[in-house]
Amino acid sequence: MSSTTTEHDALPRAGTLLRLATAGSVDDGKSTLVGRLLHDTKSVLSDQLAAVERVSRDRGLTAADLALLTDGLRAEREQGITIDVAYRYFATARRSFVLADCPGHVQYTRNTVTGSSTADVVVLLVDARRGVLEQTRRHLAVTALLRVPHVVVAVNKIDLVDFSKEVFERVNAEVQAVARELGVEDATAIPVSALDGDNIAERSTRTPWYAGPSLLELLEDLPPADDPEHEAFRLPVQLVIRPQGAAREATHRDYRGYAGHVASGVVRVGDEVVALPSGTRSTVVGIDLAERSLDEAFAPQSVTLRLADDIDISRGDVIASAADAPEPTQDIEAVVCWLGDAPLRSGQRLLLKHGSRTVQTAVRAIEGALDLDGLHSVAAETLSLNDIGPVRLRLASPVPVENYSTSRRGGSFLLIDAHDGRTVAAGMVGATLPTAADAPTRPEGDEPWDI
Repeated sequence: MSSTTTEHDALPRAGTLLRLATAGSVDDGKSTLVGRLLHDTKSVLSDQLAAVERVSRDRGLTAADLALLTDGLRAEREQGITIDVAYRYFATARRSFVLADCPGHVQYTRNTVTGSSTADVVVLLVDARRGVLEQTRRHLAVTALLRVPHVVVAVNKIDLVDFSKEVFERVNAEVQAVARELGVEDATAIPVSALDGDNIAERSTRTPWYAGPSLLELLEDLPPADDPEHEAFRLPVQLVIRPQGAAREATHRDYRGYAGHVASGVVRVGDEVVALPSGTRSTVVGIDLAERSLDEAFAPQSVTLRLADDIDISRGDVIASAADAPEPTQDIEAVVCWLGDAPLRSGQRLLLKHGSRTVQTAVRAIEGALDLDGLHSVAAETLSLNDIGPVRLRLASPVPVENYSTSRRGGSFLLIDAHDGRTVAAGMVGATLPTAADAPTRPEGDEPWDI
């Protein structure tokens, strides 16, 4: 094979791969649904299924508990809840999937934020008997803030309400009302029974009143993720490669490359780029992937760029297309999902991680918090665990952030406790919360969202 190629056999472009995450409250059946998807797409090895059947028999169950396929931690199996994000891979004849099974307990909302941050679709489970709960609202709020392109509402345990069309329509109406107020435009509801497999891989005969697709059919038909061709090129630099000694002699040249993960867009040999935050411009003269040379690279490949000029670039800098590069800034207005055990307070000093760059930051102001009942921002002086609220930050040095509505990758960041290195918040630059004026009016005395 030639050392130079334009084939893209290493990673497919958008369209064939779908990243999905599950969300919902405790006991809504997320792990069972994921296990059912794996089972019905024949993505479970025979020895895995045999082990699950053996454990299920030991517990006195008459059928395999498919939730055990994803509840991998010992603590999860003992408690019967999901604690960590469990990633699973499965495929059909039409599409490949990467699935993040996120925990439902309010204590582990931080893991739901992690699992949903890169998802193309969130499958939100709602127990048909209980309807929308506070954690359902919180997960919808997180989904809206993270701008996940698609939301599928799986109204689960429909078998426990006698496959009632009226119950499904009532729960769906409640979910849609909350979704609209949070700005979730694409939310499709499906009545399912994860335990029995109704409307999971195939349409169920026990819901003759439902004319829509099964969950798997819908996931196969969802529009693909954004084409890298339509995104601005960004590569956060992770490593500057300068071979030394014998390795340098073997290259027969003064090699200097900038390695990193293409966060978005496409870069080609000959493109003019700019290094941020310095603003120095240059031209791409080479793109290396392992021992191959490419004519172009696209998200999400990890490559090494060679530039025409020997300029000052280090880890944490961003190489961007010169035509539409963001302006580095030290002042950020954002909405954060607070994940720390101790409350966030104005004046607090933290570390902000954006791409591969980490800088010191101070919280200039906390400008509110999301009221999960009224679904609008209310006054707040602090943010407690799992609160969502707008803040203003001042950075120690400029960072090339972008508006989250323009770029999910360029507009996202993490806040880190400088003392113990723990992640305490996920943030979205330029995101906003609904105000009280945006909230729907309800007749006096009505319970919120009592539909």
